[in-house]
Amino acid sequence: MSGTAFSPAPDKMLALWHGVMAAALGGGQPDLTARQFALLLHVYLTPPPHTVRGLAAELNMSKPAVTRALDRLGRHDLARRKRDHQDKRSVLIQRTVKGSVFLREFGDLAAKVAVEL
Repeated sequence: MSGTAFSPAPDKMLALWHGVMAAALGGGQPDLTARQFALLLHVYLTPPPHTVRGLAAELNMSKPAVTRALDRLGRHDLARRKRDHQDKRSVLIQRTVKGSVFLREFGDLAAKVAVEL
């Protein structure tokens, strides 16, 4: 791939996504909605700090939708809220060890499915 852009065929990408999602169903992991998963990925793949307001703006979601998704992620200890000590009105969204492990395992699963295609 040196010097060339990676441009996978849409049908291959759909097959990969289907394979990963189907394999994940049997793994005993939390059953997250696409919104919850996208939010989780954003928190882990983009530099902090993250706030509800910021996540809502960046992901084009309403603040209540972000809050509901964070509630679910928090119940599974995949992300957590913490008061911002510098701005008491603000709540920061933080990564967790369990969330890091979950996404690393999901990434490993995606890599395995990609090789099998």
